[in-house]
Amino acid sequence: MAAAHEMITATSADATDVRAFASGHGPVILVIHPGNDDGRSWRRVAARLSGRFRVVRIVRRQYRRDLPVPVPYSMDREVEDVLALAATLGQPMVLTGHSSGGVVALEALAANPAAFAGAVLFEPPVPLGPPAPNPAVDRARAAVAAGRPGRAMQIFVRDVVGMRASDAWAVRLLVAVNPRMRALAPRQIGDLDGLGPRLEVYARIDVPVVLLGGDRSPAHLGEALDTLAAALPHARKVLLPGRDHMAHMKAPGEVARVIADLADAVLG
Repeated sequence: MAAAHEMITATSADATDVRAFASGHGPVILVIHPGNDDGRSWRRVAARLSGRFRVVRIVRRQYRRDLPVPVPYSMDREVEDVLALAATLGQPMVLTGHSSGGVVALEALAANPAAFAGAVLFEPPVPLGPPAPNPAVDRARAAVAAGRPGRAMQIFVRDVVGMRASDAWAVRLLVAVNPRMRALAPRQIGDLDGLGPRLEVYARIDVPVVLLGGDRSPAHLGEALDTLAAALPHARKVLLPGRDHMAHMKAPGEVARVIADLADAVLG
């Protein structure tokens, strides 16, 4: 049976309300979901953790369907949302970020490391070079403009994220039949636009960080993990055998164990 959850709120620096799902009791684990999601893809991981922890899944503002498009969005706004929620929760916690949500987590850690006891970062696609035009993003935007969100997401996850063509085709089909995913797809294109290399900033993060990956994930995500492992002073890499960028859905128990191990170590 899925753990019951409640909606909790906070107020961000620009007066936008911040929303999150919370379940369970105990030390806090704050989850920042990936793109084209609203936190629901992490429900099964949360269910496995909520017997011992209070799991809070923030809903990132650009993926909230109750807010208009475009919402007031920037990386700074995202960080303000995370820190506002952390302040409302009011206790040390483990921060968990997945994909672009992992980059948000890194930025939040850099902005206020005292708010967090540690972090698990699941394949954040950190930029390793200066921002540059990406023809695949342009093609995906054109597909959105043409009213083809499924095609847009197929292009994005195949040619930007680097997923296998068969998995990208499956994403296209899911978007075609799922109204929620169709609504979120236009908000995914351009997630993290304009963010350049930040390794010098991340090198000042002075809390334990687990860099989580799968050995079947796109190569560029593994390269980003290796680069972060060399840059962060208290980082260690954990690689899940036979898993990929969707391990939180395909193997939620394995992902939950990695998070719980860090939480036990840093939250006591």
